[in-house]
Amino acid sequence: MTTAIYPGSFDPITNGHLDVVQRAARIFEKVIIGVYDTPEKKLMFSPQERVELARAAVISTRNVEVQLYSGLTVAFAKMVGALVMVRGLRASADFEFEFDLAMMTNKLLPELEMVCFMASSQYQFLSSSLLKEVARLGGKIDDWVTADVAFAVKNKVKNVPSIKEY
Repeated sequence: MTTAIYPGSFDPITNGHLDVVQRAARIFEKVIIGVYDTPEKKLMFSPQERVELARAAVISTRNVEVQLYSGLTVAFAKMVGALVMVRGLRASADFEFEFDLAMMTNKLLPELEMVCFMASSQYQFLSSSLLKEVARLGGKIDDWVTADVAFAVKNKVKNVPSIKEY
């Protein structure tokens, strides 16, 4: 069985992430979304909230599961028996980071292959950071996340006055 991991902070998981997950799930027998517990960035959601939102988003995909992890991603990959690490590429700026990540991963765990999925055109611009900023400023986010995620994000920023929809 070929197991792939899709690691990230997923703060929160977006439709762009889900697009990558669904495409990976068609290729690999098992895909594990690895929610990294303590990334070096300001988070909106706790690790458990991020896991719960991701699980709700993929509940109908039989070969996808969600696990929280800490430490090195390669250690997580080894622990779950993954042979592949899935990543998404949005634009040329992502390439340099992902290339460096692939080279470091290869040095740490040569048997772990990295497979990158090009973001679908409707998600080229989408990032969790940008999504949170739009929400904080009262913008509409419903087209870019599941209903559960939209509700959770709006609940976190509920004290922000809404702007008129455009």
